[in-house]
Amino acid sequence: MMWQQAYRKNDVERGPTQQLYPVQLENPELRWGFIRKVYSIIALQLLVTIAVAAVVVSVPPISHFFTATSGGLACYILLIFTPFIVICPLYYYHQKHPVNYLLLGIFTVALAFAVGLTCAYTSGKVILESVILTTAVVISLTLYTFWAAKRGYDFNFLGPFLFGAVFVLIIFALIQIFFPLGKIGVMIYGCLASIIFCAYIIYDTDNLIKRYTYDEFIWAAIALYLDIINLFLSLLTIFRAADS
Repeated sequence: MMWQQAYRKNDVERGPTQQLYPVQLENPELRWGFIRKVYSIIALQLLVTIAVAAVVVSVPPISHFFTATSGGLACYILLIFTPFIVICPLYYYHQKHPVNYLLLGIFTVALAFAVGLTCAYTSGKVILESVILTTAVVISLTLYTFWAAKRGYDFNFLGPFLFGAVFVLIIFALIQIFFPLGKIGVMIYGCLASIIFCAYIIYDTDNLIKRYTYDEFIWAAIALYLDIINLFLSLLTIFRAADS
């Protein structure tokens, strides 16, 4: 209760007072304030991602350095693994300011570079199609989840199924690396990944509404940010395979 009072006192951007779902025991204003904080962080992450990726795509020497030189390839591998490395200290410092935001910034920039390098060898038409479809899907699924939560629906049951689905997706990707299945296999992979991450958006949005505690705003932002990025990359895979 003391933490909720402190949160309410410090949160100048408290939200509406209506309940988000039936039998909501906590103060709706506190939860709305938490949700707005998480979406503000996600918006900043997406803006950083767009800015960094745009620079990588529009300046060819950057992508050439990362993909055509030995030093660049080493940096590229480091960039890929950096988000996984940063997650560990972020777990221990997610409540410590400003270390948590610094680590979150490193995580976002590293992932943004990886996204930019993926887009560097993709046509602008395919990128634009993927961005438009990703935006439409994320907005519609978010609105649907808030609507469903308001009417008492719960999506917590998706957790175990999504964990298993991601495991299958990883095995599928490994098979693709060692035993390429061709254009059709790539499109099937992209379609499966798109469906899985659409479900993850619903699942993580439902957790944002009901289950994340107020000090887990970093984790909530990372979860939804990764869902959006992975959905975009999955759609990019489909459009790129269809365009080739």
